[in-house]
Amino acid sequence: MPGDAHRIIGLYDRHAESFDKERGKTLFEKGWLDRFLALVPRGGKILDLGCGSGEPIARYLAEAGCRLTGVDSSPAMIELCRQRFPREKWIVADMRKPPLAPLGGRFEGILAWDSFFHLTHEDQAAMFPLFAQHAAPGAALMFTSGGAHGVALGEFHGEPLYHASLDPAEYGRLLNENGFEIISRIFDDPACGGHSVWLARAK
Repeated sequence: MPGDAHRIIGLYDRHAESFDKERGKTLFEKGWLDRFLALVPRGGKILDLGCGSGEPIARYLAEAGCRLTGVDSSPAMIELCRQRFPREKWIVADMRKPPLAPLGGRFEGILAWDSFFHLTHEDQAAMFPLFAQHAAPGAALMFTSGGAHGVALGEFHGEPLYHASLDPAEYGRLLNENGFEIISRIFDDPACGGHSVWLARAK
């Protein structure tokens, strides 16, 4: 199964146009995005890790006045972002190893929506120091996860689609150890398509 995790990059790049067409543009995430934005100053910088094609989340954040830096390992996805939002910054890179210099400092908001959970357990745990490294004082951090420790394989266009989650207590420990306090969390949120969401803030 870890091999399936490492194939995620190629999967999204091969199927970028299909993913973009099939990704609903209705913003069922709006409630959580509004909570996230409430912690980000107007005009604040947001780091979107695993930004995909930029629709609809990047559009919503940009229209709210934020300055976006999107990171995705798929060149095809990033090209869609550049076409749609040329004023924002888009970088082709592995979200586990974002290039520090091009990112341009720390961010008032860090988002890893429907991307972080494609990483292995080990890679997810290693992301928390990275979150802290890129967070400005008081920065908002929001990510989606599973509800319990485990691995689940879905499917996208006939290829295995890897998902993994740590135990919620482990997420809480990693947040605390890396300087974040939990603002809100919910598992299987019915108002958000069944997503499990974590919203935290840098102490």
